Amino acid sequence: MSDVVLKQLSEVLKARKSATANDSYVASLHQKGLNKILEKVGEESCETILAAKDAEHSGDNTNVIYETADLWFHSLVMLSHLGEDATSVLKELERRFDLSGLEEKAQRNKD
Repeated sequence: MSDVVLKQLSEVLKARKSATANDSYVASLHQKGLNKILEKVGEESCETILAAKDAEHSGDNTNVIYETADLWFHSLVMLSHLGEDATSVLKELERRFDLSGLEEKAQRNKD
C-alpha cells in the first residue's frame, strides 16, 4: 500500500510541477523557486520536531504524524524541483540495508 501511495504522490507532484500557480500549491512553490521550497522544508522540520516533543509528553502521536506528512510532502516537492523523486531516496535507503549505521557514516567521512 505505501509504495502505491508514494508512486501516486510522485506522479501528482510531477504533473503539478507544470501547472499554473493559480491552480496548484505545488506549482506555486516551483514558481517561487528552490529557496521558497527549502523554507517550507525547514518550517515543516521545526514543526515536526516540536510535535515530537509534545507527543513524548502527551502520549498522543496524532500531530507528529500530521507534521511528518507535511515534512515528507515538502521534501518530495524539493526533490521534484531538482529533477528527482522518492525512487532515488528509496534506492539510497535500499543500498544501506547491508551496512551498519556506523559503517555508512564512516564511508561518508572518507569522501
